[in-house]
Amino acid sequence: MADDFEFSDKVPPSFDRAGSQGFNPGLIVLLVVGGLLLTFLIGNYVLYSYAQKTLPPRKKKPVSKKKMKKEKLKQGVSAPGE
Repeated sequence: MADDFEFSDKVPPSFDRAGSQGFNPGLIVLLVVGGLLLTFLIGNYVLYSYAQKTLPPRKKKPVSKKKMKKEKLKQGVSAPGE
């Protein structure tokens, strides 16, 4: 037979002794960036939930008298004092 040599002869040298060569640099970058993104998102969620519990509700901006008149005229109610 022509296939006398072993399977280890066919394997490229980069796949020999997998693990002893270290990690793929692209994989390390992907893991670091993914970890940072995940940490950022989790941190945002924690801060948001903490703020929802502790901070008082936001006050609405006071509506000007001019805007109140316009709104009442749109609704068909005469503004007070007219």
